[in-house]
Amino acid sequence: MSISAKDVKKLRDITGAGMMDCKKALKEADGDMDRAVEILRKKGQKVSEKRADREANQGLVVTKISDDGKKAAALEINCETDFVARNEDFQEKAEQFLNIVYEKETADVESLLKEKLNDLTIEEHVKAMVGKIGEKIEINRVVLIKTEGSLIDYIHPGNQLGVIVEFDGDVSNVTAARDVAMQIAAMNPIAVNRDDVDSSVIDKELEIAKEQLINEGKPEEIAEKAAQGKLRRFYEERVLLEQKFVKDNGISVKQYLEQNNTPLVKTFHRIQLGENS
Repeated sequence: MSISAKDVKKLRDITGAGMMDCKKALKEADGDMDRAVEILRKKGQKVSEKRADREANQGLVVTKISDDGKKAAALEINCETDFVARNEDFQEKAEQFLNIVYEKETADVESLLKEKLNDLTIEEHVKAMVGKIGEKIEINRVVLIKTEGSLIDYIHPGNQLGVIVEFDGDVSNVTAARDVAMQIAAMNPIAVNRDDVDSSVIDKELEIAKEQLINEGKPEEIAEKAAQGKLRRFYEERVLLEQKFVKDNGISVKQYLEQNNTPLVKTFHRIQLGENS
């Protein structure tokens, strides 16, 4: 049967697939629009499966915070190329998915994929994007935070790195709070304070420091004590509140917050594109 250009355009408007793909799908479906949509979705699924082993390490990190700073959401969506990440449609979808995380308060990727947007699940939308774009696309991470304190976000230019910081109280000095969010982006701390550092990490650092000192010829008892000094330096480098403040190395992040009458940090989420959650 002959397929009209009008029907091809209609199917393209519905699915966003290419003109030739729409025409082929309509022919395969004998002109049935619903079947053609299903055929295109199935093809999207096949593309997705074929590209499952491809690296999706480009993409976007996006964040959203309520006006009162009590609720925040973040999402990382990945693709294969920077060209796709800069595409307006891809960016619009990222924002739509982020809004679902925020509004539905979904705290994990699996839950988000089951949520609906315009009568399709997010999972179906992702499959349709794969079919249209021809790249592996996946939502790697979602974050949802609600607090009695204050939340501040920071997105590094290019949307490849995002930070959400939870402060233990109301923040009046937004500039100081955002400076700390930028500190987290730049210095990549592993914890807010030393009590939050996993004991296995501390044991490993002590063991490494002690081994280095023994290899330098220090007796074991001296090496044991000196290793504690190296551990203090480790805390200064990797623990947020003990880090040197990047804009003034003469003070720590904790001192900077205290000087600016800003509550201490309670938790933070640093989302680097392509890193494991």
